[in-house]
Amino acid sequence: MRKLIYAINLTADGCCDHTKGIADEELHLFYANLLQHAGILAYGRITYELMVPYWPEIAKNPADQQPSIVAFAKAFDAAEKVVFSRTLDNVDDPHSRLVQTDPAAEIIKLKQEPGKDIYLGGVALPSYLIQRGLVDEFIFVVQPVIAGAGRRLFDHLDLPGQLKLNLLSATPFASGSVAHHYVLDKG
Repeated sequence: MRKLIYAINLTADGCCDHTKGIADEELHLFYANLLQHAGILAYGRITYELMVPYWPEIAKNPADQQPSIVAFAKAFDAAEKVVFSRTLDNVDDPHSRLVQTDPAAEIIKLKQEPGKDIYLGGVALPSYLIQRGLVDEFIFVVQPVIAGAGRRLFDHLDLPGQLKLNLLSATPFASGSVAHHYVLDKG
């Protein structure tokens, strides 16, 4: 069975606004490697529209870009993407498919299919799927920045109790960022 793995960047104070952190070569390579191991990328509309067409355009026109950015763009562009939205009518990216039905039902179906793991991004969709017990692993890249303002991760997460996570690995980067990889403790 495929796992559903949630990966996101955070500042030290829990801000998940994509403009607040550090985007350096090491982090781009880290995420490019994750994407190369993904079977599917799952996003809600907002995150999808932040990523597409930006990264596919860099993959097609990599001139004047750092090698790590090109590696990330190519890995992102090549990945199969599932976009959950009730407001979009279509998606133009040839590697993307729109799902307008219940995200939980679709994720359950995708997890049952053979293939590589499903990677999840964004905030609202992951919160929805976490509440339904569908996320198996978490990768939080904590950056050495105190944003002081901005959207906080899980501000609106409504759980019946705590979720206990077990640390699988912690990867430090030269920037001071640390990637924490957790598995959900189901015991």
